[in-house]
Amino acid sequence: MHDEPGQLPHPEESTDFGLFGPGSVTWRVMGEPVLIIGGIRALLLQGLHPRSMWGTAQNSELMDPSAAWARLGRTVEFVRVRTYGTEAEVERVGRRVRKLHSKLTGLDMRTGETFPIDDPENLLWVHMGEVDSYLDVARRAGVPLTDADADAFVDEQRRSAAVVGLDPADVPASVAEMREYYEEMRRRIWACREAREGLRRMFNPAVPRHLLPLKLAAPALGTLVVATLPRWARRMYGLPGLPTSDLAATLTLKGLYRTSRVVPERFRYSPDAQRARMLTRRHEESLATWSIAS
Repeated sequence: MHDEPGQLPHPEESTDFGLFGPGSVTWRVMGEPVLIIGGIRALLLQGLHPRSMWGTAQNSELMDPSAAWARLGRTVEFVRVRTYGTEAEVERVGRRVRKLHSKLTGLDMRTGETFPIDDPENLLWVHMGEVDSYLDVARRAGVPLTDADADAFVDEQRRSAAVVGLDPADVPASVAEMREYYEEMRRRIWACREAREGLRRMFNPAVPRHLLPLKLAAPALGTLVVATLPRWARRMYGLPGLPTSDLAATLTLKGLYRTSRVVPERFRYSPDAQRARMLTRRHEESLATWSIAS
């Protein structure tokens, strides 16, 4: 019998670790609390592809303040399962997402053309927005990652791309390939009206009553998230793209990461991240024992 999602495993648990598992850079990175900034950054970066933004706005509750938090919760749950779930759990959520996307279309507000939501260009843009954002925030915050680790993270995330229906062979597999991808895409993207509206709402979100403190923190949080965007992305939103903003954002991220390290692990990490760290430590101990024995 499997443990309930989010609970720590029994010693005799299955070795089905899903897409990643012990030894993966993904498990080492994704549990860090500072990556919440990366998740929000990804939304702003993803919004700069007009068709992706239009398709999302026209087919979801994103622009409905009363329902947006429920949609965000479903997105967070999808990322959680994709990162820590078993193969069966990942396949189940992936199948549900692929089926949903296959039924949806969007309207290009410039041309009047109808396009499929699961167009590979749209799916790849959304995927890369996540990968770039999580990795950029992690490295700038000071999460220990070598250049080889960064490449490994990008490569591992091609497995995530397959979950939404992309061919991993068509997805950037290194930091250099990801950089080339953005260089090419920058000529084809811009901030549409819906994207700019999403940016404005981030600074004054409509939140449920029990999350009211988030509304008070939103201006400071929004300022930090915007400052973590690439300079070209900030300029597309009509905001300054100054090097001083980059430095200030990096220093703030480092401060947040260092502060989080003071908090005991049982409070710092989610149950899934705690489990991943425990299994990773076991994996590293086994490798060390094998190395000594050999």
